[in-house]
Amino acid sequence: MPSLSDVIEAYLKELLDGLQGGPVELQRGELAQRFACAPSQINYVLETRFTTARGYLVESRRGGGGFIRLRRLVVGSMAEVLALIDESLSAPASQERAQGLLDRLLDAGILTPREHAVMTAAVHRETLLIDLPGRDILRASLLKAMLLAVLRA
Repeated sequence: MPSLSDVIEAYLKELLDGLQGGPVELQRGELAQRFACAPSQINYVLETRFTTARGYLVESRRGGGGFIRLRRLVVGSMAEVLALIDESLSAPASQERAQGLLDRLLDAGILTPREHAVMTAAVHRETLLIDLPGRDILRASLLKAMLLAVLRA
């Protein structure tokens, strides 16, 4: 059974898909009512599932007239893809950061589901059995090499 965060994320992605690139504007309180949860749960989903690393831009204003504006960032040219990879993997990469990048590249159609699955398995913390910070350094290096190899093929 999916968690409440998964359900909220799926709902927001469905709204975004329906607008084909346009922003979604929502009220935090209305979302919280819809899912019978606290507004902090909505904040949690937005902060963890809709990050720029995952390809989203979230604007929000709190208060009575506040809103949430959610937009999917589009990766257009190969130069933008290479810049995204370089920016995301130039420093040690946590599993969450690596997974966000892989998910974004899958959503953009740059990776196939199979490539996504293989790379996810290769950089998972249970696969890279070394201590931090070495694990995050190795993860960034491996992922960057794999992504560049796929893009050159």
